Amino acid sequence: MCLSTARADDDPVAPATTELPSDESLEQSGAVIGEIRVDNLDIFDTRLDEEDNAAFRLANWLHIQTRRETIEQQLLFKPGERYSARLLRESERTLRANGYLRDAAIRVAAVHDGVVDIVVATQDVWTLKPGVSFGRKGGRNSSSVGIQETNLMGRGKQLGLDIHSGVDRRSKALTYQDNQLLGSRWTLTGEYDDNSDGRAQKLAIEKPFYALDTRRAGGLSLSNERRTDSVYSQGQVVNQYDVAARHATAYTGWSDGLHDGAALRWTAGLTFDEQRYAALPAQGSASVAPDGRRLLVPWIGVGWIEDQFIATHNQDQIGKTEDIALGWNVRGRLGAASSRLGSDRTAGVFDAGFSKGWMPSPSQTWLLAGTAEGRVEREGVSGGLFKLSGRWYLRQSPQRSLFAGIGIDRGVRLDPDQQITLGGDTGLRGYPLRYQSGSGRWLATIEQRAYSDWFPFRLFHVGGAVFYDMGRTWDGVRPGDSAQGLLRDAGFGLRLGNSRSGLGTVVHVDAAFPMDGDKSIKKVQFIVEAKRSF
Repeated sequence: MCLSTARADDDPVAPATTELPSDESLEQSGAVIGEIRVDNLDIFDTRLDEEDNAAFRLANWLHIQTRRETIEQQLLFKPGERYSARLLRESERTLRANGYLRDAAIRVAAVHDGVVDIVVATQDVWTLKPGVSFGRKGGRNSSSVGIQETNLMGRGKQLGLDIHSGVDRRSKALTYQDNQLLGSRWTLTGEYDDNSDGRAQKLAIEKPFYALDTRRAGGLSLSNERRTDSVYSQGQVVNQYDVAARHATAYTGWSDGLHDGAALRWTAGLTFDEQRYAALPAQGSASVAPDGRRLLVPWIGVGWIEDQFIATHNQDQIGKTEDIALGWNVRGRLGAASSRLGSDRTAGVFDAGFSKGWMPSPSQTWLLAGTAEGRVEREGVSGGLFKLSGRWYLRQSPQRSLFAGIGIDRGVRLDPDQQITLGGDTGLRGYPLRYQSGSGRWLATIEQRAYSDWFPFRLFHVGGAVFYDMGRTWDGVRPGDSAQGLLRDAGFGLRLGNSRSGLGTVVHVDAAFPMDGDKSIKKVQFIVEAKRSF
């Protein structure tokens, strides 16, 4: 999707009628930022004949547009500061990350006497989401009824009430999120869940590393939850137990900012993690509770992020600008738990991750990512979870691409809250949810994608896919399970890119045909779900 540039002759969003100096020459000359104009389009651009109708005008009238100050507060440059093309591009990415904006573009409007005037062009989406939703995957249905506003009064705040019925529980959730608390860079998030198997409360306040050149960060997060967890084998529950979980983290972070295209960041903090388990009396001997844990961990962390990004279209979305990070993004954290500090054991605690991308040619993109977390105890690694994933995209034409992906997860003496499962809910689309379980898994997918120019009712971008999945787990919950072994499926589906609402999702309607497994599996699985990508 490209922002419309049809404007009056004196409108700075229109393409410049005279050639502007290059970014390099502006930076070398010491030019400074002058006027910053925010040009925010409503949901529908009624200056276009195809969007000038009564229904779209009514939607615009009912919708509260994003306020100018909401956008200005997220910009990384101000009037009077030195002009930097890098800050314009990074500000674009920051704005596009908001679910209440369809797209964002920032460009030079005019240059005069060493002063650069800037235009920030954005377009809103519909952000009030009342109604009923339905989904199906892994042979199980889910539904929800609720209302959510993701751009409250045009200020970028989120408020929602949702009643959800899923596989594990029925829940009523009240959520609030403010990413610009009192017009600052602080974020505030709160959530209260009243569930069929317990309750959950979450609260977090944080000032993150919101930009590559950010020098300070810090935050506090708290959560308290009571729930029932289930252990699965062949898609069936083989154990259930009660969980009481409490978690808290406080941290501070510092950096010297961006130098030579990269930023080195340090963090230090304290984390409290308690998990207590209890058997369910109503299930008698069928409910077996695992051992719990109590950890108080001081830690220190380091991160390295490179300023290498590209903007593309029709990769994991349809008709939207996508920002892809190609530079290294590496983080690591080490901590220590001791009984002297209130922990129930002595352990070293680690948490690390990385991501990197490559473009060996204009038509190919490779993305690699991995994470590692766990504890080093007297017996060795516990609660260890190691993940590695790779994604490959081959651009065959503006309307077609070939995608292949593989993910490998490996657990080492996993904690009860770290189950590794494989099924319709984790990407193996032809099988029931959580059909296999074990201490490790791998899943590979190849997908032929098509992105059409069809834009029915100016609401949805339409695409489609033909796919093949294969994978398996190992070291199953119950040795000898007939489900253990290679599982394969193939199928096809429709993709609907939601370009006018703040859902920010791609609706999947798939039919998947399993090739393995036992006779209890249906010959075809129908999947209807909303996902963040194609």
